[in-house]
Amino acid sequence: MKKNKPALAPKKRDLVITRGFDAPLKTVWQAWVDPEIVKQWWGPEGFTCPVANIDFREGGISLVCMRAPKEFGGQDMYSTWEYKKIVPMERIEYIHNLADKDGNKADPVKLGMPAAFPQDLRNLVTFKELGDGKTELTVTEYDWPVGQMMEMSKMGMEQCLDKMATVFAKH
Repeated sequence: MKKNKPALAPKKRDLVITRGFDAPLKTVWQAWVDPEIVKQWWGPEGFTCPVANIDFREGGISLVCMRAPKEFGGQDMYSTWEYKKIVPMERIEYIHNLADKDGNKADPVKLGMPAAFPQDLRNLVTFKELGDGKTELTVTEYDWPVGQMMEMSKMGMEQCLDKMATVFAKH
C-alpha cells in the first residue's frame, strides 16, 4: 500500500516595505495614532476608510474599515489591529486580523478570501528620523504564504503609503 505524501506547507516569507516621507517623525507617528488621519490613508487607491476606531495602547484593539469603490462592489472590509508592543516614536507591533463590523475576528475564507489569506498576521511598523524633517517608515508583515494574496497585500500597503505621503504633503 502506498502512503500519500503530506501536502507541502506553502512557502512563507516576510513582506517588508520601506518608505521615506518628507514629514517629521511625530507627523508620521500620528498617522498611525490619530483616527482622522488613519481614515485618510487606510485602504488601497480608490478605497475609503469610513471607520477607524483606534484604541492605541498595548493590549488595545483598533477596528478599521476599508470600503471598496462602487465598481469593485462597494463592500466594507473590516480589520483589527491588536497592539502587542508600542515604543513611542520608534515601533508599533500588532496582530492583524480580518473582522466583522463589531470587531470580532473573522475567518478570511468565510469572507470570500482565498485560504492563503493569513490569520493572526504579525506586523511591525518602525520609524526612523532621518533629519531635515524626513522620516523613514518600515512596515513588516511576517510569515506571508508566498503567492497572489501576498503580492496583493504588498501592492495595497504601497498604495496606502502613497496616500499617507499625500496626506503629509497637504500639511
